[in-house]
Amino acid sequence: MASTTVKFSATLSKTDPISVPVLIVGQEKHLSSLSYSAVKCKLEPRVNEQTFKSALSVLNPCPTDTCPLFLNTATLAAISNNHSRHNSSAQPHMLTKLINLNSAGYNECIVIVCERKDMFASGCAAARAFYDYCRKTKIYVGKLKEQKKATVTVTIEFIIIPDSNGDHKVEKEEIATLERIANAIKMTARIVDTPCNDMNVNHFLDEIRHVGADLNINPTIISGEELKKKGLGGIYGVGKASSVGPALAVLSYTPHGATETIAWVGKGIVYDTGGLSIKGKSAMPGMKRDCAGAAAILGAFQAIVKSSFKQNLHAVFCLAENSVGPNSTRPDDIHTLYSGRTVEINNTDAEGRLVLSDGVVYASRDLNAKVILDMATLTGAQAISTGKYHAAVMSNSELWEKNVVSAGLISGDLTFPIVYCPELHFCEFSSSVADMKNSVADRSNASSSCAGLFIAAHLGFDTTNQWIHVDIAGPSHYVIMIIVIITFK
Repeated sequence: MASTTVKFSATLSKTDPISVPVLIVGQEKHLSSLSYSAVKCKLEPRVNEQTFKSALSVLNPCPTDTCPLFLNTATLAAISNNHSRHNSSAQPHMLTKLINLNSAGYNECIVIVCERKDMFASGCAAARAFYDYCRKTKIYVGKLKEQKKATVTVTIEFIIIPDSNGDHKVEKEEIATLERIANAIKMTARIVDTPCNDMNVNHFLDEIRHVGADLNINPTIISGEELKKKGLGGIYGVGKASSVGPALAVLSYTPHGATETIAWVGKGIVYDTGGLSIKGKSAMPGMKRDCAGAAAILGAFQAIVKSSFKQNLHAVFCLAENSVGPNSTRPDDIHTLYSGRTVEINNTDAEGRLVLSDGVVYASRDLNAKVILDMATLTGAQAISTGKYHAAVMSNSELWEKNVVSAGLISGDLTFPIVYCPELHFCEFSSSVADMKNSVADRSNASSSCAGLFIAAHLGFDTTNQWIHVDIAGPSHYVIMIIVIITFK
């Protein structure tokens, strides 16, 4: 499996499809306005103008379509012009799918034809089509060995269709930002794809230290029994049964002149067996991805700091493996979380809200953050509520809720609001022996919203913090750059 380097360019270079395969992709209306002269530097001498025009004429995307121009090394691909108001105009999911299906697998070029407003989402979508983690083997002279990784370079070039104002100029900093984000996307995907034997809590801490070293930031790490001593009972209780203990880690960026303090809090359950409320044999595979919230925040943090963000920004990682063992939390146990509130455990598989509750309170109390966003693969019900492509968002702030939805359309990381109504839903956690239970009484009563409310309850429903909760259980393979756009807004 090759390691892929993704590069971007606002102009087209001259290449021959024989040596550098090319995919030209865009919405049908943009491709139909494209002249052969605009792309001939990518196609000559293999594809002439007549062949190019003939291919354009037969494209009929419903919602996508492709047409080979020369063998399998030059391809024209189209996306339908139509999209709903809850989809990005870039149609990034379709774009990722087309690139993934038509990638050559070695040094290649992808030409994206789009409007300037869709450039960011299109670039992110292209980066998502390439991933690096693989442990496949190959037989060499009768022996089984792991494949040596080669380095493949994918160059993504843009043809910008002028908008109504005639704007089609792309700045160098925009290209540099896209490359930083592509690197962040690929790092996030690698962490999420890596199984727990290669990505346990200690390995994840190494990833955090590596990003910190790249940014000249020393992480704060609280781990093992120290979590218990400091009162971080949520993270400690979830992870104490694992052979590798739990941890809370923080990367803090504090530029001179900052006037606001923002915290991102990520759920980093490196593997989720469900604990003693153990998952079934078909539900447990794939739980290596339960750290996607923390992985996305790590990648986004690196990208935004390198983009010279102006405000204080803290990335808080709540890391644990939810294992089964002699020290496992039992249903009926009562834990005291960092907020000081007690929680009766009635489902050890509702562990993400426990670690995040400690994380958001730490962000507020110890880091003095006024805007707190948590991101997590929190509930299976999210995919039922908002689907596999739209993350669920809830907030105590109507403005931030709107910002998140808007940011999703810009970045291609789609979101949709779910109900925020603690006066009707928080009663689902009622307990006769503790301040609350950790799982709802009625799973059919807005359970994704209830899970978010559990986290908010530890900040307090009367908090002055602006709190945003993003549940990415369904689209966890996709979400990352939304939080960069939210924060810049």
